[in-house]
Amino acid sequence: MTGTLINVAAIVVGGLLGIFLGRRLSDNLKNTVIAGMGLFTTAVGFEMFLKTENPLIVLGAIILGALLGEWWKIEEKIQSLGIWLEKRVAGESVGGSSYFVRGFLSASILFCTGPMAVLGSISDGLRGDFLTLSIKSVLDGVISLAFASTLGMGVTFSALPVLAYQGSISLVAANLNTIITDTMMSELTATGGILLMGVGISSILEIKKIRVGNFLPAIVIAPLLVYILSLIVR
Repeated sequence: MTGTLINVAAIVVGGLLGIFLGRRLSDNLKNTVIAGMGLFTTAVGFEMFLKTENPLIVLGAIILGALLGEWWKIEEKIQSLGIWLEKRVAGESVGGSSYFVRGFLSASILFCTGPMAVLGSISDGLRGDFLTLSIKSVLDGVISLAFASTLGMGVTFSALPVLAYQGSISLVAANLNTIITDTMMSELTATGGILLMGVGISSILEIKKIRVGNFLPAIVIAPLLVYILSLIVR
């Protein structure tokens, strides 16, 4: 859990610095920085997708994940949590289109879907090795600062789902070690890359609205499909 706590602290500090500096930065500069982060996020997502060994597994995971996500209304629930937090902090909310909710939703998905979140949490839980999460903390801190300078306090509160997500993985890492194979990790990474591209295109660059939150089950489904196929091939 040490690495996760460091990661959470980096997001909070970066977010608070972003809010403080945001008042001193021009709108053009902030918009350009956010656009750069959007391009970078999309490029990283594409690079992650190229790690797949079987694109059909990623496609199947995305489709099944979307079906489950829409059924469970994950995006709406994440937005509702953001709206509730905004009301608690600011005393009012303007709904899912507000900067607070956009910042909370975008940052939560971005910080939780990368392969470093999974790999780092597993290493932290199994061996107490939090080097990977330390590197991720630096990256997340910089991204949090950039996002918060424009999107505000919602980015800081994304530390809560990061704590829950990475903390949970660390706690069950010993069991995961006996299940997760290299092939499963490759397809999980590739699927996470698709989601990151969705975040870059939709939430950051705002090119097209995509309900990326409803694709989150795909991250779990991808390694499950690999496991099921391995049983069939035997």
